[in-house]
Amino acid sequence: MRLAFIGGGNMATALIGGLLARGSSASEICVADVDEAQRERLQQRFGVATRAEPAAAVVGAEVVVLAVKPQQMRAVARELAPWVRDALIVSIAAGIRAVDLSRWLDGHARIVRTMPNTPALVGAGVTALAASPSLSEADREAAAGIMAAVGDALWVEDEALIDAVTAVSGSGPAYVFYFMEAMIDAGTRLGLTAAQARRLTIATFAGASRLAAESEDSPATLRERVTSRGGTTAAAIAQLASHRVADHVVEAIEAAQRRSVELGEAFGNAQDDA
Repeated sequence: MRLAFIGGGNMATALIGGLLARGSSASEICVADVDEAQRERLQQRFGVATRAEPAAAVVGAEVVVLAVKPQQMRAVARELAPWVRDALIVSIAAGIRAVDLSRWLDGHARIVRTMPNTPALVGAGVTALAASPSLSEADREAAAGIMAAVGDALWVEDEALIDAVTAVSGSGPAYVFYFMEAMIDAGTRLGLTAAQARRLTIATFAGASRLAAESEDSPATLRERVTSRGGTTAAAIAQLASHRVADHVVEAIEAAQRRSVELGEAFGNAQDDA
């Protein structure tokens, strides 16, 4: 399968590395990026072909992965429209709705919109994909296979849910890092060194995530098992509950979802006026 990546940044780099590790051939991948130094890095690291111009990269491509910044998407799509009529389009750009992308691509319909997250950079991401019901099973398998190269991949049947995905998993790593910061700070206040607090915190998140992934029990049940009545964990949970932390987490994710909707509307409408 011949692949073209438009944009050779961090996420495209992670996807290329993951695909090659899974057996894809470097000879089937071409990357377009305006940055000459980045093109050279990709060539040296992966042995893939690179081009400065997007249109030159998509010649003969069966799948085109759009990995440019959202603000650049309209111009790139307009440039590519005459050259990608037979290709499956996979967008990893946040906030760009399929209806807008289709319009910029002169009505192109074979589009998959995705929302990966930054753990993809270490092969531990999770990506949600959305496409129209008319998309062929072969196209769905191709798109999911590309995103699965950097972690888990799942379909949502309504593209509107991508805004919820953005709020939960797209922005989610930042919530985890935020909580990590607080735990490390607490550890140092209680006398641990910064290195000790960091190591304990990261290992705790990694271990708890693995336990949740491998257990048939819900996170609520796992939490209850750690929380002995009158014990240290119970004291901590009571403090969190008294400040409505769980409610605030829900409110924060709802705020992220609303902002995702707003950005989708802004990118779609403003760029048409450009």
